[in-house]
Amino acid sequence: MLDAIIQGLLLGGYYAMLAAGLSLLFGVAKFINLAHGDLAILGAYLVLFGVKVLGLSPWLSVLLSLPIMGILGWLLQKYLFTRTQAAGFLLPLLVTFGLGAVLQNGLYGVFGSDTRSLANYIGDLSWDSWQLTDQISVGKLPVITFACAILVLAGLQLMLSFTRLGRAIRATASDPEAAELNGINANAVHCSVSAIAVMVTGLAGAFLAMRAQITPYDGPVQLIFAFEAVVIGGIGSLWGTLIGGIVLGISQSLGATLISAQWFQLTGHLVFLAVLTARFYSAIAHQRGGWRMFLKQSYFSITGSLPSKVTKTKIKNG
Repeated sequence: MLDAIIQGLLLGGYYAMLAAGLSLLFGVAKFINLAHGDLAILGAYLVLFGVKVLGLSPWLSVLLSLPIMGILGWLLQKYLFTRTQAAGFLLPLLVTFGLGAVLQNGLYGVFGSDTRSLANYIGDLSWDSWQLTDQISVGKLPVITFACAILVLAGLQLMLSFTRLGRAIRATASDPEAAELNGINANAVHCSVSAIAVMVTGLAGAFLAMRAQITPYDGPVQLIFAFEAVVIGGIGSLWGTLIGGIVLGISQSLGATLISAQWFQLTGHLVFLAVLTARFYSAIAHQRGGWRMFLKQSYFSITGSLPSKVTKTKIKNG
C-alpha cells in the first residue's frame, strides 16, 4: 500500500501541473475552458513534431513549444474568449467546446489516429527508477514531473505575489471594473493570464507524452482530471490544485492496487463526487446558520417534527 501511495503522490504532480492553467484562467477570467485538455494534447504533439520532424532533442523541443503555446493562448483570449465572455456564461462554454472539437479533428487530420509517445526519445528516463527498498521504487520521470510541478506552482505564486503583472492579475480577478478605474487594462491582463495558462498546459501535455501513449482524442479525459483536481483542491487556489492532484492521484492508485486495475479512474471520480457533495451541503449549511441548524431543518422536513431535546436542570440548595 505504501508503494501505491507514493506512486499516487507522484502522479498528483502531473495532475497539479495540468490543473494549474485551468484554475488560473477560471480564477481571473471567470470562465471554464472546455478545450483545456485538447490544448494539453496539442502541446504534446508540438513537442513530438519538433522531435520527429525537426530532429530536435525532446527537452529543446519542450522549451521551444512553450512560447508557441503562450502566443496561442494570448491570441485565443484576445480574438475569441474576450468576445464570447461579454455574452454571458453559456457562450464561452459552447465556444471552447467547439474549439476542442476543432483541435481534435485538426490533430487527427495532421497526425492520424495512431498512438504516439515521447518515451522512445528520452532514453532510460522513461522506465528507469530509484530503488528505495526491496518493495518500493520510484520512477525518475514521475519524480522529475512532480518537481517540475512544484517549480511551476512556486513560480506562479511568486509572480502573483511580487511582480507588477501579478498585482494587476489579483486586482483584475477581484474586481475588473475597479481595476480599470485604477489604470489597469483588464483585457491585457486576461490575455497574459491566458498565455500563461496555455503555456503551463502545454508543458503538462509534454510530460503526458513522455509517460504515456497519446491520441488526438485524449483531451476530454485530461480535462476531467484537471477539473477534478481543481474542485478537490479548491477553485482559484494554485497550491490547492497540488493538494487536489495528490488526492486524486492517491485515490486512483489505491483503487487500482486494492481493488482492481479497472477501478483506477473510478475511485478518483468517486472521491471527486464525495468532495463536491460535501462542498455543496457545506454551502447550504452555511446559508442556514451552520450544520446544527441545517441538520435540524433536514430532520424536520423528513419526519415532520423537531427532534426531542433532553434538558437537565440543576437545583442548587442555598
